[in-house]
Amino acid sequence: MKIPGAAPRLPWPDSGSAELMIEGLGRLGGSSSDTVAPIGSVAKVMTAYVILKNHPLQGDEEGPSLTVTAADVADYKARIASNQSLVPVRVGQKLTERDAIEALMLPSANNIAHQLAIWDAGSEAAFVGKMNAAAAELGMADTTYTDPSGYLPTTVSTASDQVKLGRAALRMEVFAEIVALESARIPVTGKIRNYNDLLGVEGVSGIKTGSTDEAGGNLLFSAGLTVGGRKLTIVGAVFNQPGLHTPEQLANVNREVRALLKAVRQTVKQHTLLPAEPVGEVRTAWGSTSTVRPSTPLRVVGWPGMTVPLKADTTAPGATVTAGQAVGSVEASGVRVDLRADEATTGPSVWWRLTRTG
Repeated sequence: MKIPGAAPRLPWPDSGSAELMIEGLGRLGGSSSDTVAPIGSVAKVMTAYVILKNHPLQGDEEGPSLTVTAADVADYKARIASNQSLVPVRVGQKLTERDAIEALMLPSANNIAHQLAIWDAGSEAAFVGKMNAAAAELGMADTTYTDPSGYLPTTVSTASDQVKLGRAALRMEVFAEIVALESARIPVTGKIRNYNDLLGVEGVSGIKTGSTDEAGGNLLFSAGLTVGGRKLTIVGAVFNQPGLHTPEQLANVNREVRALLKAVRQTVKQHTLLPAEPVGEVRTAWGSTSTVRPSTPLRVVGWPGMTVPLKADTTAPGATVTAGQAVGSVEASGVRVDLRADEATTGPSVWWRLTRTG
């Protein structure tokens, strides 16, 4: 059945692309969400995903240590002139796997993306191969990774594909914990800050910013939403927003995300899918009937126009039915309501009994 009402009109951005999904409910919609374009540092979500897939962490585990080499320091220094996002490193420095992922995801350190790739696969090229293999496994058909940081404009994807990745990555508890951090502390650098300024705004709890001249402003995000006592997770993407520099690009993407999340909160509500009105009747062999209706309205969480699978079950009530007797149930989105008879059926007449006595 469809939730009554017209499908919502959300404030999709005028440029770039966007996609919205609500876990457990489905796709809310999108705008140019299959447009292939550079995604900047959002690419680091796949880097973290591959690292945690190959080197899982549980609970408070720090994981194995990475030792900074002279080559890592040279890579760091080579990136400074191009004004990339970096964290300082020095030869012999130890970073745990968790430290490295925090440096990757919070201040978006390109040099740490490179270091993690070498640590995992021996070379950037080999690691990029793993990134693209993981993308294929997740059904990200319009995505191509050419580097682990997203600095290269040849690393391209779509809003739709990145939402698929975001959903998969959030199922890794350590990943979800890290991207929700406003700050952390790592060796040498000390305190690092999350570039995602929307954390805590409209329920946002992650995931990753990204901005370059070619990609514009990008945000792959998650946000919590509670409706009718049900806790939901929104996973969405707004990509390729205009701006002359990173702060302007990210400010523009944040404005679009806030507008979408505000609209989602006004749209996703409890709706009556099936009112407590007659849906049928039970009839005895001798023709006595009783109207059947849901014991209470069947209310589900969703939005107008959303299709909700409805399951109906009936039970054999016996020769007669009493008032209020359950004769079945209806269920949708995990909500179950009994179907009950309004009134008792009458017994058979003497004539009916006599004519059926052999």
